[in-house]
Formats: sequence, C-alpha cells, structure tokens
Amino acid sequence: MSIETGTYRLGPDDGTLTVRTKRTGAAAKAGHNLVIHVTEWQATLEAGEEPARTSIALGVDATSLRVHEGTGGVQALGDDDKASIQETIDDEVLKRQEIVFRSTSVEAAPDGGTIRVEGDLTLVGETRSIAFELTVDGGRLAGSAVVKQSDWGISPYSTLFGTLKVVDEVEVELDAVLTTS
Repeated sequence: MSIETGTYRLGPDDGTLTVRTKRTGAAAKAGHNLVIHVTEWQATLEAGEEPARTSIALGVDATSLRVHEGTGGVQALGDDDKASIQETIDDEVLKRQEIVFRSTSVEAAPDGGTIRVEGDLTLVGETRSIAFELTVDGGRLAGSAVVKQSDWGISPYSTLFGTLKVVDEVEVELDAVLTTS
C-alpha cells in the first residue's frame, strides 16, 4: 500500500463525497439523474505498516445531502425542486439518521495502488457488509461503492404511481486529498 504510516483525517474541506442516482420506469423521461454532494462528513484512515493494520471509519450527517446537479428530465431542476428532493431524502429515505462505516478488513493489491476495503455500513439503523476498492495516487484517495438501498430496508423513492422511480443501486464516490492529522 502506497500510503505512509499515520493517521489521516478526511472531510469536505479536502475532498468530495458524492451520491449518484439514476431513474427508471415508464415515466423516467420526466425525472432526473442526480448528483448529490454530502456536505458534512468525516473520515479517518489509520494506515499501519501492513495493510492488515489499516482501518477506515466514516461518519456522515444524513441531513447534509444537497442536490448539486440533475440531468435529463422534462425541465431543469429549480431551487424549489432541489429543496423538495432534500426534504424527501431527509424525511422519507434516510430518516435523518447518521450514516456510519467501519472497516473490518483492508488489503493492498499487489500493484500497491489500490486497496480493497470490507466493512460494515449502517444506514437507517440497519448494518450490512459492503466491499469496495480505493485507489491511492500521489496523496489522493479515490473510489466508489454501489449501495443497493433495499439491502438496508430502504424503499427506493417512486412517484407517479410507481412509473417514475430511483434505481435501487446508487453509487457513492469518494475523492479526497490525504492530509495527516
């Protein structure tokens, strides 16, 4: 692993945590694919001399998700639309409950540029295992994970009698600069 031993703190000041949603259903053309930025989050990466001694923890304020962009749809998203989406996420989807991730295993790939992370993700009070890869490149940490909402008991948002729905799988992306604490 090409991360120097030490403790690194990550957050919105030195990185982005993004959620990408897509739409489906007979009325999908009316909806938008969304790019949502998480504005309040903290991660800690404790890099040991060996990958097995490395851990990653993440905490997210679930009420800090903000629609950054909406593509597709019949018309552009306005500020009222974005506020309505935020309210739906807060009240119906994530229910204002903190999101937490704790690694249980971190393994370096032979090339040293990627690490495979496994751990426990807690969403709306449900904890499930998840695995993903992160790329380490020149002091930068980047990667993504696919979260299937229904695995955590979340019913993907739908409207228009179910003819417009958010796809069950959402992509969560991290891109941050590693700074020691």
